[in-house]
Amino acid sequence: MSEALTAAPGAQVDAVVVTAMGVEATPFLERAAHVGDEVEALGARRRVLDLGGPRVMLVTCGIGLVNAASAATLALHGSRPRVVLSAGSAGGMGLDVRVGDVVVGASTVYGAADARVFGYALGQVPGMPARFDADPDLLDAVDGVDAGGLTVRTGTILSSDVFVDAERVGAMREAFPDALACDMESTALAHTAHLAGVPFLSVRGISDLCGPIAGVDFGAHVDDAAERSATVVLGLLDAVLAPA
Repeated sequence: MSEALTAAPGAQVDAVVVTAMGVEATPFLERAAHVGDEVEALGARRRVLDLGGPRVMLVTCGIGLVNAASAATLALHGSRPRVVLSAGSAGGMGLDVRVGDVVVGASTVYGAADARVFGYALGQVPGMPARFDADPDLLDAVDGVDAGGLTVRTGTILSSDVFVDAERVGAMREAFPDALACDMESTALAHTAHLAGVPFLSVRGISDLCGPIAGVDFGAHVDDAAERSATVVLGLLDAVLAPA
């Protein structure tokens, strides 16, 4: 295996793409011309991919906010990527969102952060922005991506350490009426990228609609959701990392 594709600390890459689960990483591995050796640290797995142009560090972080933040911090240390992208699946919260859609996070927000007693907004961690806005250039670039007929929506993605189902979705929609999707990693990744000063965007395929059988729906559609997310992410990487 070429040393140039090492995922060791300090590996130089064009982008970091983070997924929570192996099934969400699979579409990227299948499309790579070459895959570097796997490096594991703090429960996260990293591999550098040659995608026929962009060199991407693919991180499988594990589910949840802390797993996402710790994995992203390790991946960013010394690697100096041009962008960080969150890929994979999400639950649909917007009333018009459907399974199979792709939601691009114009902003991300924590679903459980609440320091309003001190004057902060709901979802805001003290000392941090009320919401983490996506990089505007990445958002603009998504508009030009050939998504192969997929429905791509742009809006707010909500993140928490709770899988949102029918029991919880009503309160979440009331608290965050503009949220189109929910996951368990994107806001932590946005938070980490914000602190590191690296442009960030979340691109998630919708696997379920936070309904009474959300867990069943997730299991049935997570593969397709991952494929659709990867289609948009790979098109975005080609657009923003193409040689000038």
